[in-house]
Amino acid sequence: MSQNNLTSSSLSKKAVILLSGGLDSVTTLAIAKSQGYECHTISFDYGQRTHSELIAAERLSQLMGALTHRVMDVNMSQIGGSALTDNRIDVPTQGVNKVDIPVTYVPARNTVFLSFSLALAEVLDANDIFIGVNAVDYSGYPDCRPDYIEAYEKMANLATRVGVEGNKLHIQTPLIDLTKAQIIQKGIALGVDYSLTVSCYQADALGQACGVCDSCRLRKQGFLDAGAEDPTRYQY
Repeated sequence: MSQNNLTSSSLSKKAVILLSGGLDSVTTLAIAKSQGYECHTISFDYGQRTHSELIAAERLSQLMGALTHRVMDVNMSQIGGSALTDNRIDVPTQGVNKVDIPVTYVPARNTVFLSFSLALAEVLDANDIFIGVNAVDYSGYPDCRPDYIEAYEKMANLATRVGVEGNKLHIQTPLIDLTKAQIIQKGIALGVDYSLTVSCYQADALGQACGVCDSCRLRKQGFLDAGAEDPTRYQY
């Protein structure tokens, strides 16, 4: 665990922010900060293809004033079943297919991540967990849907001491109904430096994007639709 060298503020409300280092999660952190939360970020080393996103997450957590940053070791490559955790499965580059669940879906990933975040929230006395899931411009993942988040929040309040004692926990999803362009516009308004983010499923060690995976395609189109310059660093 790395701790940012920042002193605790007088803010009364605390939040745990899931921070991957990508565009959506960093915008989510900016939104939580703008709403007056004392932010504690959490990232996951889950056996993903690229670790450059973890470097970006730690840097952005510190730059954006989070009080603490943790990296949890959850090696989901031992399970496999996804192009992001199994190098034997190629990352698709033919274009976004919103009909079928793609091979970049990591089985139960958000459930695993939210569970660690929930445990941290209990320890920190934080009532809010922010996650940058999106149900509009996304790749068809089942754990990004509103009904999933609603069900998880209900479970969280049944499964924790704070929930049972009446101090309700909330899963905040500020991006869930926004297009990628709207997310980018909101982030720009809040001062997010998107050149520091890494969204690519197969970014190189320097964090440079491939430009052709689903995540890159959605990100590219988002900047185009937002009428904003794309600051993404590409491998070509």
